[in-house]
Amino acid sequence: MNDDDKNKQGEVRLTMEGAAAHIVFDRADAHNAMTWHMYEQLEAICERLANERDVRVATFRGAGGKAFVAGTDIQQFTAFKSAEDGVNYERRIERVLSKVDALPMPTLAIVDGWCVGGGLAIAACCDLRIATPQAKFGVPIARTLGNCLAISNTARIVAEFGIGRAKRMLVLGDMLNVDDAIAAGFVIESVEPDQLDARAAALVDRLSRNAPITMRVSKQSMSRMLAALPLEGDDLVRQCYGSHDFHEGVAAFTEKRPPVWTGA
Repeated sequence: MNDDDKNKQGEVRLTMEGAAAHIVFDRADAHNAMTWHMYEQLEAICERLANERDVRVATFRGAGGKAFVAGTDIQQFTAFKSAEDGVNYERRIERVLSKVDALPMPTLAIVDGWCVGGGLAIAACCDLRIATPQAKFGVPIARTLGNCLAISNTARIVAEFGIGRAKRMLVLGDMLNVDDAIAAGFVIESVEPDQLDARAAALVDRLSRNAPITMRVSKQSMSRMLAALPLEGDDLVRQCYGSHDFHEGVAAFTEKRPPVWTGA
């Protein structure tokens, strides 16, 4: 891949600083919208960190100061032809997200700006989140693409936000502000942009001093509680990704026009 292709595809960068790992989604000109290349890099980073016993905490952050991650790059949906493409996509994304979720060390999402769609899913896989007052959270696919989330992602959002706010995002297509996210317990505190680095560093320091086995076991206990719920939703994914409305949503988004929903 040449430099121009890398710039278009974006990068997920990992840096190590003492006992902390810092992951940055770097595609600022597209609000850090995730490409397949970036998802593959994120998966590889998580596989590496899963075996890094000296890492006590990992942070996730978007580059550019305007977005954490603004979803998946819509261009990647233009090649979808069938419902099975949607099922395979959701399974592929869940494979990556499950590795973020399963990281043994505590994870902190630092949200500055938009945290949308796949970005919200990544943030929901983290253990803790801080955000600037300008941050926005949502999955406005009922207004935009006409697709859906895998049931595992829906479960995470319901677990973190509660069913009422989850319906606001998934049915109304609302974007929630940082006050909504704090009230739900999704964000632990709002931090002004000029104080964000210092506050994140303080939380990293605090987490790095906690008992690592206690934190790991506590995380695994909560993950097992969610995993104990039998969830099967491929039929629901097929309904959305196999619909005319989904293809209309993608076309409308790329053509910068309102979609015309038919319910078919």
